[in-house]
Amino acid sequence: MSKTTSMGQEWEQVITPPRGWWNLDLRSIWRYRDLIWLLVKRDFVTFYKQTILGPLWYVIQPLFTTGVFTVVFGKVAQISTDNTPPFLFYMAGTICWRYFSEGLTKTSNTFVANASVFGKVYFPRITVPIATVLINFAQFFIQLVVFLGIYLYFFLEGANIKPNIMILALPLLLLQMALIGLGFGILFSSMTTKYRDLTFALTFGVQLWMYATPVVYPASIIPEKYLSLYMLNPMSPLIESFRYMVFGESVLTLEHVLIGIASTLVVLLSGLILFHRVEKDFMDTV
Repeated sequence: MSKTTSMGQEWEQVITPPRGWWNLDLRSIWRYRDLIWLLVKRDFVTFYKQTILGPLWYVIQPLFTTGVFTVVFGKVAQISTDNTPPFLFYMAGTICWRYFSEGLTKTSNTFVANASVFGKVYFPRITVPIATVLINFAQFFIQLVVFLGIYLYFFLEGANIKPNIMILALPLLLLQMALIGLGFGILFSSMTTKYRDLTFALTFGVQLWMYATPVVYPASIIPEKYLSLYMLNPMSPLIESFRYMVFGESVLTLEHVLIGIASTLVVLLSGLILFHRVEKDFMDTV
């Protein structure tokens, strides 16, 4: 967009401060899509360029975690997996939870980690958490491929798993997982600009949050009268939906799915509003 100033100069683009309580400019995000790609590439290369195994860590970490859960919760604690092979059951919960938790913790540091860049160059600040979500999706996709390979092995061996037609909705489920991670991430990133202690509290809180989510146990062990309340945790219906898609076993109902969608939208909108409010004067507080 060109504009002529009072001095007769013509500019290609005029940058003005954001106004109001809501300013999600989707066109500017699309215009800076190349920057998002560069941020994704930068984070990937920076993290793995000095490692020996590189992206194989994406596979090793969930497999190791799943193995530990299988021994501790499956063999020792003998927690039910609803007749699903324990390794598959725990891996399904693990890869979904890792995608959410890593996206949350990395996105929550958006303002603090990029303060020096934000103070020098203009670009839509929301592009940074979006790039974080995308690189975590690449990680999740690799883990999902490994999971499906193991899943196929158990299926051919005659395990009690029954994929159903709802697996066609998997892309929508992954989108919801991305949005809930983005929502919580930008919500916490906005609050940590003023309350830095939240960074430490978040790391501890995410660990506890996992045990309030059906990662190492099925939602079927929750008493029915508390199930709707339990599903207010946005990750609970998401993980249960994923297991239902691939295993065919779940206590999930349409009401729980709608509760999860509503929770996701509330968190995402709250995060976007607070993020927009903080980004206007963040540099004045650092």
